Amino acid sequence: MSLGPDQIRHLAKLARIAIDDRDAGTLADELGAILGIIDRLLAIDTTGVVPMAHAHDSVVALRDDAVTEGDQRELFQRAAPAVAGGLYLVPKVIE
Repeated sequence: MSLGPDQIRHLAKLARIAIDDRDAGTLADELGAILGIIDRLLAIDTTGVVPMAHAHDSVVALRDDAVTEGDQRELFQRAAPAVAGGLYLVPKVIE
């Protein structure tokens, strides 16, 4: 697919991008090359190819969801500057 300078200027206007008229031709060639690659990719026969959820389809080893450490909240809150009702108190930062 090829784009002309007029189409490039129209796309630039829609995208609110300022381009020079002398750059419109160069951009038309570059975008045409990119669209050509996309056309080649779309032409590939993918019949029988199973879609993948991710490029690295692998099984993640899961572990049991088990508690491995005890509750140390009291210990951690003793080091806090201000605590009330089991919650950390922080200074107000928005006026």
